[in-house]
Amino acid sequence: MTAAPRSGVVAMMQAAPNGYTVEARAADTGKPRWFSAPWHPPTPVEGAQGDTESGRAGEIPDVLAIEQDGREYVLAYAHGMRGKDSLHEGAEVVRLAVYAADASDTSVKPLREIDVPVSAEPGEVWVGSTGGRILVAWGSDEAFPDSAAAVDVATGKVDAYEKPNGMLPQCATTVACASSRVMAATADGPLVGMGTGGFGIPGRWFSDAVRPGGVEAKTGIIGSWNGHAYGVAGGHVLAGWSTGGTFGAPNAPLWSVHDARTGRIKASMTCAHPVTDSNRARDYPVITSPDGRFLAAGPVVFDLKRGKGICLEGDGDRKTIALASIRDDGTAYGAVQDKSATDDTEPVAAQLNLTTDTGEPKVLDAGMTVPYLTGVNGSGLFLGHDDDGKVRVSLRRER
Repeated sequence: MTAAPRSGVVAMMQAAPNGYTVEARAADTGKPRWFSAPWHPPTPVEGAQGDTESGRAGEIPDVLAIEQDGREYVLAYAHGMRGKDSLHEGAEVVRLAVYAADASDTSVKPLREIDVPVSAEPGEVWVGSTGGRILVAWGSDEAFPDSAAAVDVATGKVDAYEKPNGMLPQCATTVACASSRVMAATADGPLVGMGTGGFGIPGRWFSDAVRPGGVEAKTGIIGSWNGHAYGVAGGHVLAGWSTGGTFGAPNAPLWSVHDARTGRIKASMTCAHPVTDSNRARDYPVITSPDGRFLAAGPVVFDLKRGKGICLEGDGDRKTIALASIRDDGTAYGAVQDKSATDDTEPVAAQLNLTTDTGEPKVLDAGMTVPYLTGVNGSGLFLGHDDDGKVRVSLRRER
């Protein structure tokens, strides 16, 4: 399930006897907007069905709403084997079917289909569009897999990046430089993060030239480049920096937001949420408000219009609040992180006002749910389960 806010649709993929179909419904009324013709993904790879004994999830086709150069699309994608049969080994690919988000009909065909060659185990493929272009990444189950390819959905062009370690020239003169990853694809090239620190777009900009004032260029005992790119959303890079000097004293890190295409800094603040290396798992996704004014990753929050940040990390007395969604007016929803809570304890939901200096958090009544997405044609999108355990998708008009 995915939402295209500007087109005002929510799209879902449905299994059908003759393939899969994409169903798009109006976010404000729930009425059907369009249905795709049956789509045939590549043959699933071995092990894609999952394993109930080990708990390994299966791998199935999915959908993603994206925006490129001002136009919204709905992307159906699947990992599998193309052309594999009794006489042919076939080729492993991720197949992308590109639909116009504002289509209208009952048998819509994709604008184009694009096959991206990959080599990955089930569950080791990631598809996203946080930098303005589609990024297909594969090769591990980490936050940013080993290999990647950028895809221009308007032209179908594919640029493969299978050896990220050599993409940034700064890597050649860095001690123990390794584990570089392509983190996002932009119109100006790939955003590369080095595992030991430092990030940027090859031939365009590097983090050392855009680091916040007062931050050392290098840090740690071996003198690695300071600055780790945490994630990308809405064309912006969220980065964390050591403020402890050369030997990494345990000072609270500094967090900053940069324009992904230019590296230009938009806002920064000190916040005690720990900085994570470039390719390791992330505690929280990077989210934005629909209009892009607000950006957050868990307790690290920025108002890019005012150029200010709000730190919601706990301080020993005050508990950490992790944001889940943000409205254009600065109303945000999240959950209080309670270390003393047990696994079966319902999380405490909170509402905040991000146009203030502190966020002014307040606890919501028990049992209240918060939206998964906001600003979807004037509605909030909620996810839950019905009495049979099936996932329920509901849209509620904003008051």
